[in-house]
Amino acid sequence: MVYDADVLGALDPRFKAVPVTAWGRDAAEFAANRPGLADLPTPLVTLDAGALTSNVETLQRWTREVGVDLAPHGKTTMAPALWRAQREAGALGLTVATPWQLTVALREGFDWVMAAYPVLDPAVLRWLSSPRSSRVLVWADSVDVVAAMAPHVAGAAQPLDVLVELGGFGGRTGARSTAAAVEVARAVAGTPGLRLAGVAGYEGAFAHDASPASLTVVRTYLSDLAGLHRRLLAEGLYPPVPGGIVVSAGGSAYFDLVADVLAGLHDPAGGVRVVLRSGAYVAHDDGFYRSITPMGRLDAGELRSAVHGWVRVVSRPEPGLALADAGKRDLPFDEGLPVVQAVRRAGSGDTVPVEEFAVSALNDQHAFVRFPAELDLRVGDVLRLGLSHPCTTFDKWGLLPVVDDARAAQPVLVDWVRTEFG
Repeated sequence: MVYDADVLGALDPRFKAVPVTAWGRDAAEFAANRPGLADLPTPLVTLDAGALTSNVETLQRWTREVGVDLAPHGKTTMAPALWRAQREAGALGLTVATPWQLTVALREGFDWVMAAYPVLDPAVLRWLSSPRSSRVLVWADSVDVVAAMAPHVAGAAQPLDVLVELGGFGGRTGARSTAAAVEVARAVAGTPGLRLAGVAGYEGAFAHDASPASLTVVRTYLSDLAGLHRRLLAEGLYPPVPGGIVVSAGGSAYFDLVADVLAGLHDPAGGVRVVLRSGAYVAHDDGFYRSITPMGRLDAGELRSAVHGWVRVVSRPEPGLALADAGKRDLPFDEGLPVVQAVRRAGSGDTVPVEEFAVSALNDQHAFVRFPAELDLRVGDVLRLGLSHPCTTFDKWGLLPVVDDARAAQPVLVDWVRTEFG
């Protein structure tokens, strides 16, 4: 896959991943020389080219096999080059989480975008009410949301498609019962400028692990979502919907259950699409998602972490403790601390796996690395870190180097990925 090297132009100090030796040099020319990690600065987060390609192909192949569509969540990476790779692999469209992300997706030429939230910004609603060729779907979870949207879509050139969001007590947003969700659907159906186009929800709000109890909770919620869709059909609330009615669920933790419960509703020829919204799979991780991924419950291939941190030891103040040059400003920490996986002696030696080292804490710009006092770790050594939670990794980096293989003895840079986080 080709990402952003050819369109970046000259590299400069705005991006912390760019070494001083590359300032003023063309990004594509710099990548074409395949510089090694020793030529790049620390701290650093890299993307693994092979893992990215494999992950995109693996999940897209699985969705085809089980019979659902995929509109991956763009908020994970906010990287248009990765979005395009997902679309080229067969994704139906893109999912976003804020009005601004929606505008970025439309600017990037996506003609099918799901805004998985209530759009209430008057200017954005008026903008969406103007003639457009793209299909945009938004969510509503209450009659109040519908009422707040109504004055800004009245007289729209084309109706705005709305999915009724079903939630549950203790969850995030979403109508708290099927009965409440039906009232929302009736309100949408009765509002000029809006069109009832389906139902949606997020099962990940109700569980955070893969225990049998959590899987049962998720399955029950998804059954309720299917039941809501069937009730709206039975009551004749759906109008003719160009592009089809949408039933949508699915993050990156329980997409197997989404397919089990909802795939039977997927009938594009009959005007119904089941749309999965998984996003974290594209980069996966070595923490939370590795522990919970449905690929551990399926015989459908493997997802590999495509994100790794590289940090340099800058202090050895006491036995068994090293301080490295990366912290909360550079590395994710909300779903678990980074894990030390390998060491590169003096920052240029071969990447050698290690097991005895552990990150015990992060400050803003420092990582505390603990290890048995008798082991050797020196100032200048570089550690490879496994990371947890890609969503809070990408947002710390405006530009990420893509290496051929992070597990290689001497990884080399082959491309760049630009992110857009505003």
